[in-house]
Amino acid sequence: MDRIKIDLEYIFKASPAIIYNFVTTPACLVRWYCDEVDITNDVFKFYWPGSSETAYMVDDIEEERVKFKWKNAPDDEYLEFRMYKSDITNETILEITDFCDDDEVDEVKDLWNTYMAELKKECGG
Repeated sequence: MDRIKIDLEYIFKASPAIIYNFVTTPACLVRWYCDEVDITNDVFKFYWPGSSETAYMVDDIEEERVKFKWKNAPDDEYLEFRMYKSDITNETILEITDFCDDDEVDEVKDLWNTYMAELKKECGG
Protein backbone atom coordinates (compact mmCIF):
# COMPACT_ATOMS: atom_id res chain seq x y z
CA MET A 1 0.00 0.00 0.00
CA ASP A 2 1.47 3.35 -1.04
CA ARG A 3 1.33 6.35 1.25
CA ILE A 4 0.21 9.68 -0.20
CA LYS A 5 1.04 13.21 0.96
CA ILE A 6 -2.04 15.43 1.10
CA ASP A 7 -1.82 19.23 1.04
CA LEU A 8 -5.03 21.08 1.89
CA GLU A 9 -5.78 24.80 2.14
CA TYR A 10 -8.57 26.56 4.03
CA ILE A 11 -9.48 30.24 4.34
CA PHE A 12 -10.41 31.76 7.70
CA LYS A 13 -11.51 35.17 8.92
CA ALA A 14 -9.84 34.51 12.28
CA SER A 15 -6.26 35.73 12.76
CA PRO A 16 -3.21 33.43 12.62
CA ALA A 17 -2.87 33.94 16.39
CA ILE A 18 -6.36 32.52 16.98
CA ILE A 19 -5.81 29.59 14.61
CA TYR A 20 -2.46 28.85 16.28
CA ASN A 21 -4.20 28.74 19.65
CA PHE A 22 -6.79 26.30 18.28
CA VAL A 23 -4.13 23.84 17.04
CA THR A 24 -1.90 23.93 20.14
CA THR A 25 -4.00 24.21 23.32
CA PRO A 26 -6.05 21.42 24.92
CA ALA A 27 -9.08 23.61 25.63
CA CYS A 28 -9.29 24.52 21.93
CA LEU A 29 -8.29 21.17 20.38
CA VAL A 30 -11.19 19.41 22.11
CA ARG A 31 -13.60 21.89 20.52
CA TRP A 32 -12.88 20.74 16.96
CA TYR A 33 -10.30 17.92 16.67
CA CYS A 34 -10.49 15.32 19.43
CA ASP A 35 -12.46 14.35 22.52
CA GLU A 36 -9.55 14.79 24.90
CA VAL A 37 -5.87 15.68 24.75
CA ASP A 38 -3.07 15.38 27.28
CA ILE A 39 0.07 17.44 26.72
CA THR A 40 3.35 16.82 28.52
CA ASN A 41 6.18 19.00 27.26
CA ASP A 42 6.09 18.43 23.47
CA VAL A 43 4.17 15.12 23.62
CA PHE A 44 0.48 15.29 22.70
CA LYS A 45 -1.79 12.32 23.38
CA PHE A 46 -5.06 12.67 21.44
CA TYR A 47 -8.17 10.65 22.32
CA TRP A 48 -11.19 9.81 20.17
CA PRO A 49 -13.96 7.28 20.85
CA GLY A 50 -12.24 3.88 20.95
CA SER A 51 -8.77 5.11 20.00
CA SER A 52 -5.84 7.32 20.91
CA GLU A 53 -2.69 8.53 19.15
CA THR A 54 0.52 10.03 20.44
CA ALA A 55 2.30 12.80 18.54
CA TYR A 56 5.49 14.74 19.18
CA MET A 57 5.55 18.45 18.42
CA VAL A 58 8.72 18.68 16.34
CA ASP A 59 8.37 22.24 15.06
CA ASP A 60 6.60 25.19 16.63
CA ILE A 61 6.79 28.74 15.32
CA GLU A 62 4.13 30.71 17.14
CA GLU A 63 1.34 31.96 14.86
CA GLU A 64 3.11 30.50 11.79
CA ARG A 65 3.61 26.74 11.90
CA VAL A 66 3.07 23.65 14.05
CA LYS A 67 4.40 20.25 13.01
CA PHE A 68 3.62 16.93 14.68
CA LYS A 69 5.29 13.57 14.20
CA TRP A 70 3.03 10.62 15.00
CA LYS A 71 4.62 8.07 17.33
CA ASN A 72 4.32 5.05 15.02
CA ALA A 73 4.46 6.80 11.65
CA PRO A 74 7.25 6.42 9.08
CA ASP A 75 10.08 8.92 9.56
CA ASP A 76 9.11 11.05 6.55
CA GLU A 77 5.44 11.46 7.58
CA TYR A 78 4.01 14.23 9.75
CA LEU A 79 0.99 16.46 10.34
CA GLU A 80 1.65 20.14 9.78
CA PHE A 81 -0.44 23.27 10.17
CA ARG A 82 0.86 26.46 8.50
CA MET A 83 -1.01 29.73 8.93
CA TYR A 84 -0.45 33.15 7.40
CA LYS A 85 -2.31 36.28 6.32
CA SER A 86 -3.05 36.75 2.65
CA ASP A 87 -1.65 40.10 1.49
CA ILE A 88 -4.42 40.41 -1.08
CA THR A 89 -7.57 39.44 0.87
CA ASN A 90 -6.31 39.93 4.45
CA GLU A 91 -7.80 36.53 5.29
CA THR A 92 -5.89 33.82 7.12
CA ILE A 93 -4.79 30.84 5.05
CA LEU A 94 -4.43 27.56 6.93
CA GLU A 95 -2.43 24.95 5.04
CA ILE A 96 -2.49 21.36 6.29
CA THR A 97 -0.12 18.59 5.28
CA ASP A 98 -1.09 15.03 6.19
CA PHE A 99 -0.39 11.50 4.93
CA CYS A 100 -2.63 8.51 4.28
CA ASP A 101 -2.87 5.25 2.34
CA ASP A 102 -3.50 5.78 -1.36
CA ASP A 103 -6.99 4.26 -1.08
CA GLU A 104 -7.99 6.64 1.74
CA VAL A 105 -7.37 10.03 0.09
CA ASP A 106 -11.04 10.98 -0.37
CA GLU A 107 -11.90 9.78 3.12
CA VAL A 108 -9.09 11.80 4.71
CA LYS A 109 -9.97 14.92 2.72
CA ASP A 110 -13.60 14.56 3.83
CA LEU A 111 -12.45 14.20 7.44
CA TRP A 112 -10.33 17.38 7.22
CA ASN A 113 -13.22 19.24 5.56
CA THR A 114 -15.42 18.22 8.51
CA TYR A 115 -12.75 19.28 11.00
CA MET A 116 -12.29 22.63 9.27
CA ALA A 117 -16.04 23.34 9.19
CA GLU A 118 -16.07 22.73 12.95
CA LEU A 119 -12.96 24.85 13.49
CA LYS A 120 -14.51 27.74 11.54
CA LYS A 121 -17.60 27.59 13.77
CA GLU A 122 -15.48 27.50 16.92
CA CYS A 123 -13.06 30.31 16.05
CA GLY A 124 -15.53 32.67 14.41
CA GLY A 125 -14.83 31.89 10.77
